[in-house]
Amino acid sequence: MTSEIVFQAILSGLLMGCIYALIAAGLTLIFGLMEIVNFAHGDHLMVSMFSAFWFWSLFGLDPILSFPITIVLLATIGVLTHYLIIKRILHSSMLVQICATFGLAVFIRALAQFFFTPDFRTIKDPVIQGKFELFGLFIGKPQLFASSICIFAFILLYFFINKTETGTALQATSQDRQAAEILGIPSDRMFALGWGIGLSCVAIAGTMLANFYYVFPDVGVHFALFAFVAVALGGFGSITGSLIAGIIIGLVESVGGLLINPSFKLLYVFSIYLIVVILKPQGLFGRY
Repeated sequence: MTSEIVFQAILSGLLMGCIYALIAAGLTLIFGLMEIVNFAHGDHLMVSMFSAFWFWSLFGLDPILSFPITIVLLATIGVLTHYLIIKRILHSSMLVQICATFGLAVFIRALAQFFFTPDFRTIKDPVIQGKFELFGLFIGKPQLFASSICIFAFILLYFFINKTETGTALQATSQDRQAAEILGIPSDRMFALGWGIGLSCVAIAGTMLANFYYVFPDVGVHFALFAFVAVALGGFGSITGSLIAGIIIGLVESVGGLLINPSFKLLYVFSIYLIVVILKPQGLFGRY
């Protein structure tokens, strides 16, 4: 095995890791704010990918052009999800909360299978396609563009959370809801905003994935599992942790599949999850 092949695997892992990181960031933002795990996270990703596909199929809009529409669509779905479902179960037991978001996941997936069938679909001839060579390594343009957009979105999210007044209000609400309300911060609006931002992250990642990945009703399962592993590894509630964990998972998946056996690459990723849960349940940077 040559060094070029190893470096190619590392590069591929880094590019996919950036996408995993943004998906995980949306998941950890919702949990850090409300301590509710969104088991429908992967299915919201699937909705964003289908949104990009149907805008291309019906209206001829490339994912780059339908990009803002999909973000608004998913942000709206996030806000509606909070007000119609999450708000009603916010003070219920954890079992009720798990059943609610898991039931939402099953509902969204079944709805997609009913309307769109289980067929695999792809966006043909997108604006960004092909690959180029750099120092002997081949880089897919869609993957590079997707990872760059995800990193840029991640940076915007980080600065929004840490450098803006609204971001400070979100952090205050996540740390002590009652104290934040006493200070005049409307926790209900913060929760809705958190869901909107969390699903906006999914919209960005899903639209970028639609450029080079198959679109089908179960597509979110794979990415949701990796997102949960990334959140557990980075730490629930840690935005920075989700970035580092997403890149680690991308590298382990790609390099592990190359060096050992590609049939077991998922095993390597989930082995990390088990090790972290056993040795450090709060993750690398988690508060919980």
